[in-house]
Amino acid sequence: MICVSVGRTRHKYTIAEHRYLAEQGVQLVELRLDFIGRSVNLSRLLDERPCPVVVTCRRREDGGRWQRSEEERLMLLRGAIAMGVEYVDLEGDIAASIPRYGQTKRIVSHHDFVQTPDNLEELHQHLAAQEADIVKIATMANTVDDVLRMMELARNAKLPTIAICMGDIGTPTRILAGRLGAPFTYATYSADRRLAPGQLNWREMKETYRYDSITPETQLFGVVADPVAHSHSPVIHNAALAHQEIDARYLPFRVPAEDLETFIEACPQLGVRGLSVTIPHKEAALDLMTRAEAAATGIGAINTIVFDGEERLGYNTDYRAAMECLLEAMRAAEGDEQPLTGKSALVLGAGGAARAVAWGLRQKGAKVLVTSRTAERARQLASDIDGTAIPWEDRHGPRVDLLVNATPVGMHPDLDSTPFRGDLLNPDCVVFETIYNPERTLLIKDARAAGCQTITGVEMFVRQAAYQYRLFTDRQPPIELMREVLKTATNPVRLGGQISHAEPGPAEFGHSGASE
Repeated sequence: MICVSVGRTRHKYTIAEHRYLAEQGVQLVELRLDFIGRSVNLSRLLDERPCPVVVTCRRREDGGRWQRSEEERLMLLRGAIAMGVEYVDLEGDIAASIPRYGQTKRIVSHHDFVQTPDNLEELHQHLAAQEADIVKIATMANTVDDVLRMMELARNAKLPTIAICMGDIGTPTRILAGRLGAPFTYATYSADRRLAPGQLNWREMKETYRYDSITPETQLFGVVADPVAHSHSPVIHNAALAHQEIDARYLPFRVPAEDLETFIEACPQLGVRGLSVTIPHKEAALDLMTRAEAAATGIGAINTIVFDGEERLGYNTDYRAAMECLLEAMRAAEGDEQPLTGKSALVLGAGGAARAVAWGLRQKGAKVLVTSRTAERARQLASDIDGTAIPWEDRHGPRVDLLVNATPVGMHPDLDSTPFRGDLLNPDCVVFETIYNPERTLLIKDARAAGCQTITGVEMFVRQAAYQYRLFTDRQPPIELMREVLKTATNPVRLGGQISHAEPGPAEFGHSGASE
């Protein structure tokens, strides 16, 4: 079950949002009384509540907004219990001062917005001893080990426990809470009004991750990156899995570089069967594989891992996808079955995607120039593939048949930047953009205006994801569905000239700017 947190500054907005969520099928709502800016009227909020509630009134030191006296706060919590609310949230240090009454279940909680303490088991025992029906521990994850320890605590708990790591590193603990035994997990009404770091919105939890149907038998896949919140891989992979009715979920795993080995070693224990690998881990992950395909070894980077028993198998689907896109485009332009042979290409960038494209081009007989804002990386890549490195400031000089952007320049939200001047584009050149968000980067717009043939990052992204999907599931992917889902995800609704990812809802909700 998903508990949706409501934190609004006025009673009427709180009531309206509560009613709307119940109409949408939400079964449990957390009412954050500490957000209400004036004297709280419990009867107005609770007498005709449309679905069960958790009543919470959080102090500032626990991440809340309560500004009045502690005595008044405790009176509100006692009053909610007297009115028979379904759940009340009590911090561990005040739970003993509020007696059990009626049928209200007690959530005894601890929050730490800085770290995940070493003594999780001891902390859990202390909270459980305060007449807890449910123990809730929410702490900030700073390392992968914090997440692993929190999940182990939840898995071994004898009392119903909600064990959450906050922040992007901790997102899997929210999505897998039910699988680990939690009676419910928390989500926010919309992405614009998160009440805790790393909190997902309820539609995402319900529709993208299908939270309520995750079981211990559900297969797990995911994307490992740092950062990872911007990735659209979970959206397209989960849509494909749902479409084909496969009992599997694809999760975002934010893993700092120093934690990569720890995370990959823990994946079998977590039940993770396969991973997409992206920035900044593509090259480092190769060294952690027990076996890798020849292309991945030649490129020096992987973007896909499959766990098979004790084996960690590394693949590079970026290479396959890029070559498919380029061969189709160049063949259409040249009418040649080997359209890349003898052609000249300039690759902008020297990271994992650049390595895949540059290596593939050399395998197909192209002459490859490499340039990067980090000159040493460009020289190293050029040396590895038998290409030529040129200084970044000289990138506009060579006249080439193919221009590849494998840098992040022009990626959302940096929409007004381009790695190559539009007025210097050769109209006979094919321009290949690896950025998929947005699909029409400034480079693509300039290239089309110059008369160049273009390949957008959407095509490469969908094709590499389709290869990954086959490796993960041994099923043919629904490529058209994946393409449409990605295009929808990267073209958010624009309201009043502003891009908005907010959930739709009644106009009378207003906007509180609430955040924790």
